[in-house]
Amino acid sequence: MDIVAEYYHSLKPSTYDSPEDEYYYSYQPDEGYKYELLLCLACKGVTLWKYFDADYIDPEEITVDTLYPLARSKLSGLPYQIQNAYEISLKVRVIDANAYAVLLGRILEMVCADRKATGKDLYNKLNDLAAKGEIPGKLVGVADQLRHLRNVGAHASLGELTKEEIPILDDLCRAILEYVYSAPYLANKAQQQLKRLKEKWAKKEEVSDKYSENPE
Repeated sequence: MDIVAEYYHSLKPSTYDSPEDEYYYSYQPDEGYKYELLLCLACKGVTLWKYFDADYIDPEEITVDTLYPLARSKLSGLPYQIQNAYEISLKVRVIDANAYAVLLGRILEMVCADRKATGKDLYNKLNDLAAKGEIPGKLVGVADQLRHLRNVGAHASLGELTKEEIPILDDLCRAILEYVYSAPYLANKAQQQLKRLKEKWAKKEEVSDKYSENPE
């Protein structure tokens, strides 16, 4: 997918209510929300992403929210590369079930790499994640079913997937991504925002006190 439009919304105010505010924000790092509109060259569909960005954030730690489409495809907290791969797979979903299964299998491999799983093949890597407590044992079975469907999609000698299997592929992949990424992300999101808010008001109060003592 190609980025066809971008917009950055800075959290710093464009105007200030007082000299204290201007002084305070002049020392704060640049942070805000970035919006990207992407166009799929294959199906001409569009996707709108939103993510928090700041001077102090490692680009590899950025997580993306999909604002559009609003359908069931929306997942929060995915690493950028996995989010991109998932969005691409959804475009292929409407074209060919076999290709869709292969791409979802690739996403499984990306999850294993991201979580630093070890093993000679995907099956052993999934079991390694379970042994480390990254995923529950029941989810290994789910992932293994997706792995088998991926193999069917990749090898004509094993058969062929149809549109009837697509909902199954959807559910299996989402179960894994939601457990590994979305659930922890949503659980931490409110806590992080509350922490930033408390720190911001504490610093603002400190700056206000210093300015009151030295108005010049």
